[in-house]
Amino acid sequence: MDCSSISTTQMAPSTFFLCFLLFSASFLHAAQAFQGTYGINYGRIADNLPSPHGVVTLLKAAKIKNVRIYDADHDVLTAFKGSGIEIIVGLPNGFLKDISVAEDRAMTWIKENVEPYLPGTKIRGIAVGNEILGGGDMELWEALLPSVKNVYSALDRLGLAKTVEVSSPHSEAVFANSFPPSSCVFRDDIAQFMKPLLQFFGQIGSPFYINAYPFLAYKSDPEHIDLNYALFKKNAGIFDAKTNLHYDNMFDAMVDAAYAALEKAGFEKMAVIVSETGWASKGDDNEAGANLNNARTYNHNMKKRLAKKKGTPYRPKTAVRAYVFALFNENLKPGPTSERNFGLFKPDGSIAYDIGFTGLVSASPTSSLPSFKGVGICGWLRSSWVFTSSVAVVFLMLTL
Repeated sequence: MDCSSISTTQMAPSTFFLCFLLFSASFLHAAQAFQGTYGINYGRIADNLPSPHGVVTLLKAAKIKNVRIYDADHDVLTAFKGSGIEIIVGLPNGFLKDISVAEDRAMTWIKENVEPYLPGTKIRGIAVGNEILGGGDMELWEALLPSVKNVYSALDRLGLAKTVEVSSPHSEAVFANSFPPSSCVFRDDIAQFMKPLLQFFGQIGSPFYINAYPFLAYKSDPEHIDLNYALFKKNAGIFDAKTNLHYDNMFDAMVDAAYAALEKAGFEKMAVIVSETGWASKGDDNEAGANLNNARTYNHNMKKRLAKKKGTPYRPKTAVRAYVFALFNENLKPGPTSERNFGLFKPDGSIAYDIGFTGLVSASPTSSLPSFKGVGICGWLRSSWVFTSSVAVVFLMLTL
């Protein structure tokens, strides 16, 4: 319906209300890039993972509606079609130098990796690179903003800019300091690249994505950081004298540190979303805190914290949104042992440890079918859902 051709003075109340609803729905659809507050990262540097179709079944069983991947794998995007799960795809770092050259390079990538899967697959964003600023390749620093602009321009030409968000996640390395949270600022050498990037993101309405890991902070300085503070457990916390705010966990402090840095850079209205956070369940001897008990505690408390849809001490009215890292352990990832042990689920779809998600395990020695054990995000299972879950299990088994 073309509401612009109808006079509001002659419009029937029901017609006017319908137009209002249509306008509101389209506005909200364009602005909403995250369902609820909880998401998960689906990394695939492994040779023992379920098929993408099996992963969709698992995510639905766990009622996880937001997913990030680190590329635009066609099998994954095909499997997610019709699932209702919203997904952010990644434009890997290795593509940026080429994409930054001209918009037509970005257009080609989007036409091959994004447009063909819409609208069936709910691709809600493109993450351009990962942790570029603060990394070791200065050429990538210089390529980031042109790449972002070319990707957005290509989306705009295709009529997709209002539904597919453009972003770029950062590590804590972009900050000069973050303690106390109110003192956080961007590094001087990064600011000259960060500020133009933020200016563009501000113009197109994109949030600031940060990878926030209390685990990494604790691992680097276990003698001076209270483990309970990192794990959301009872502790004395810290006091920020400038803002007169008390923090009882490091995660909230990290989020507010990002808000403080954005404010100082002139972007106080920009939203912050945590693109990665998690805790390793296993590590090398020199990786303090990397064990199953701490991983279970952190991820269980993180899940509870996000379910409350609460803000932070500095932004109490803005619910924190975060993508947990990660869905599975990735047995082929390079680096220390911890890198291969962030998963919430095992490759067979069973839970790595119990934080209240549904896992796939054998129901009993006499049963020929596995069943879901545990509880979902809501904390309980209705009997009418059990049958659906059992069918989903069979589907997952067939697709593994």
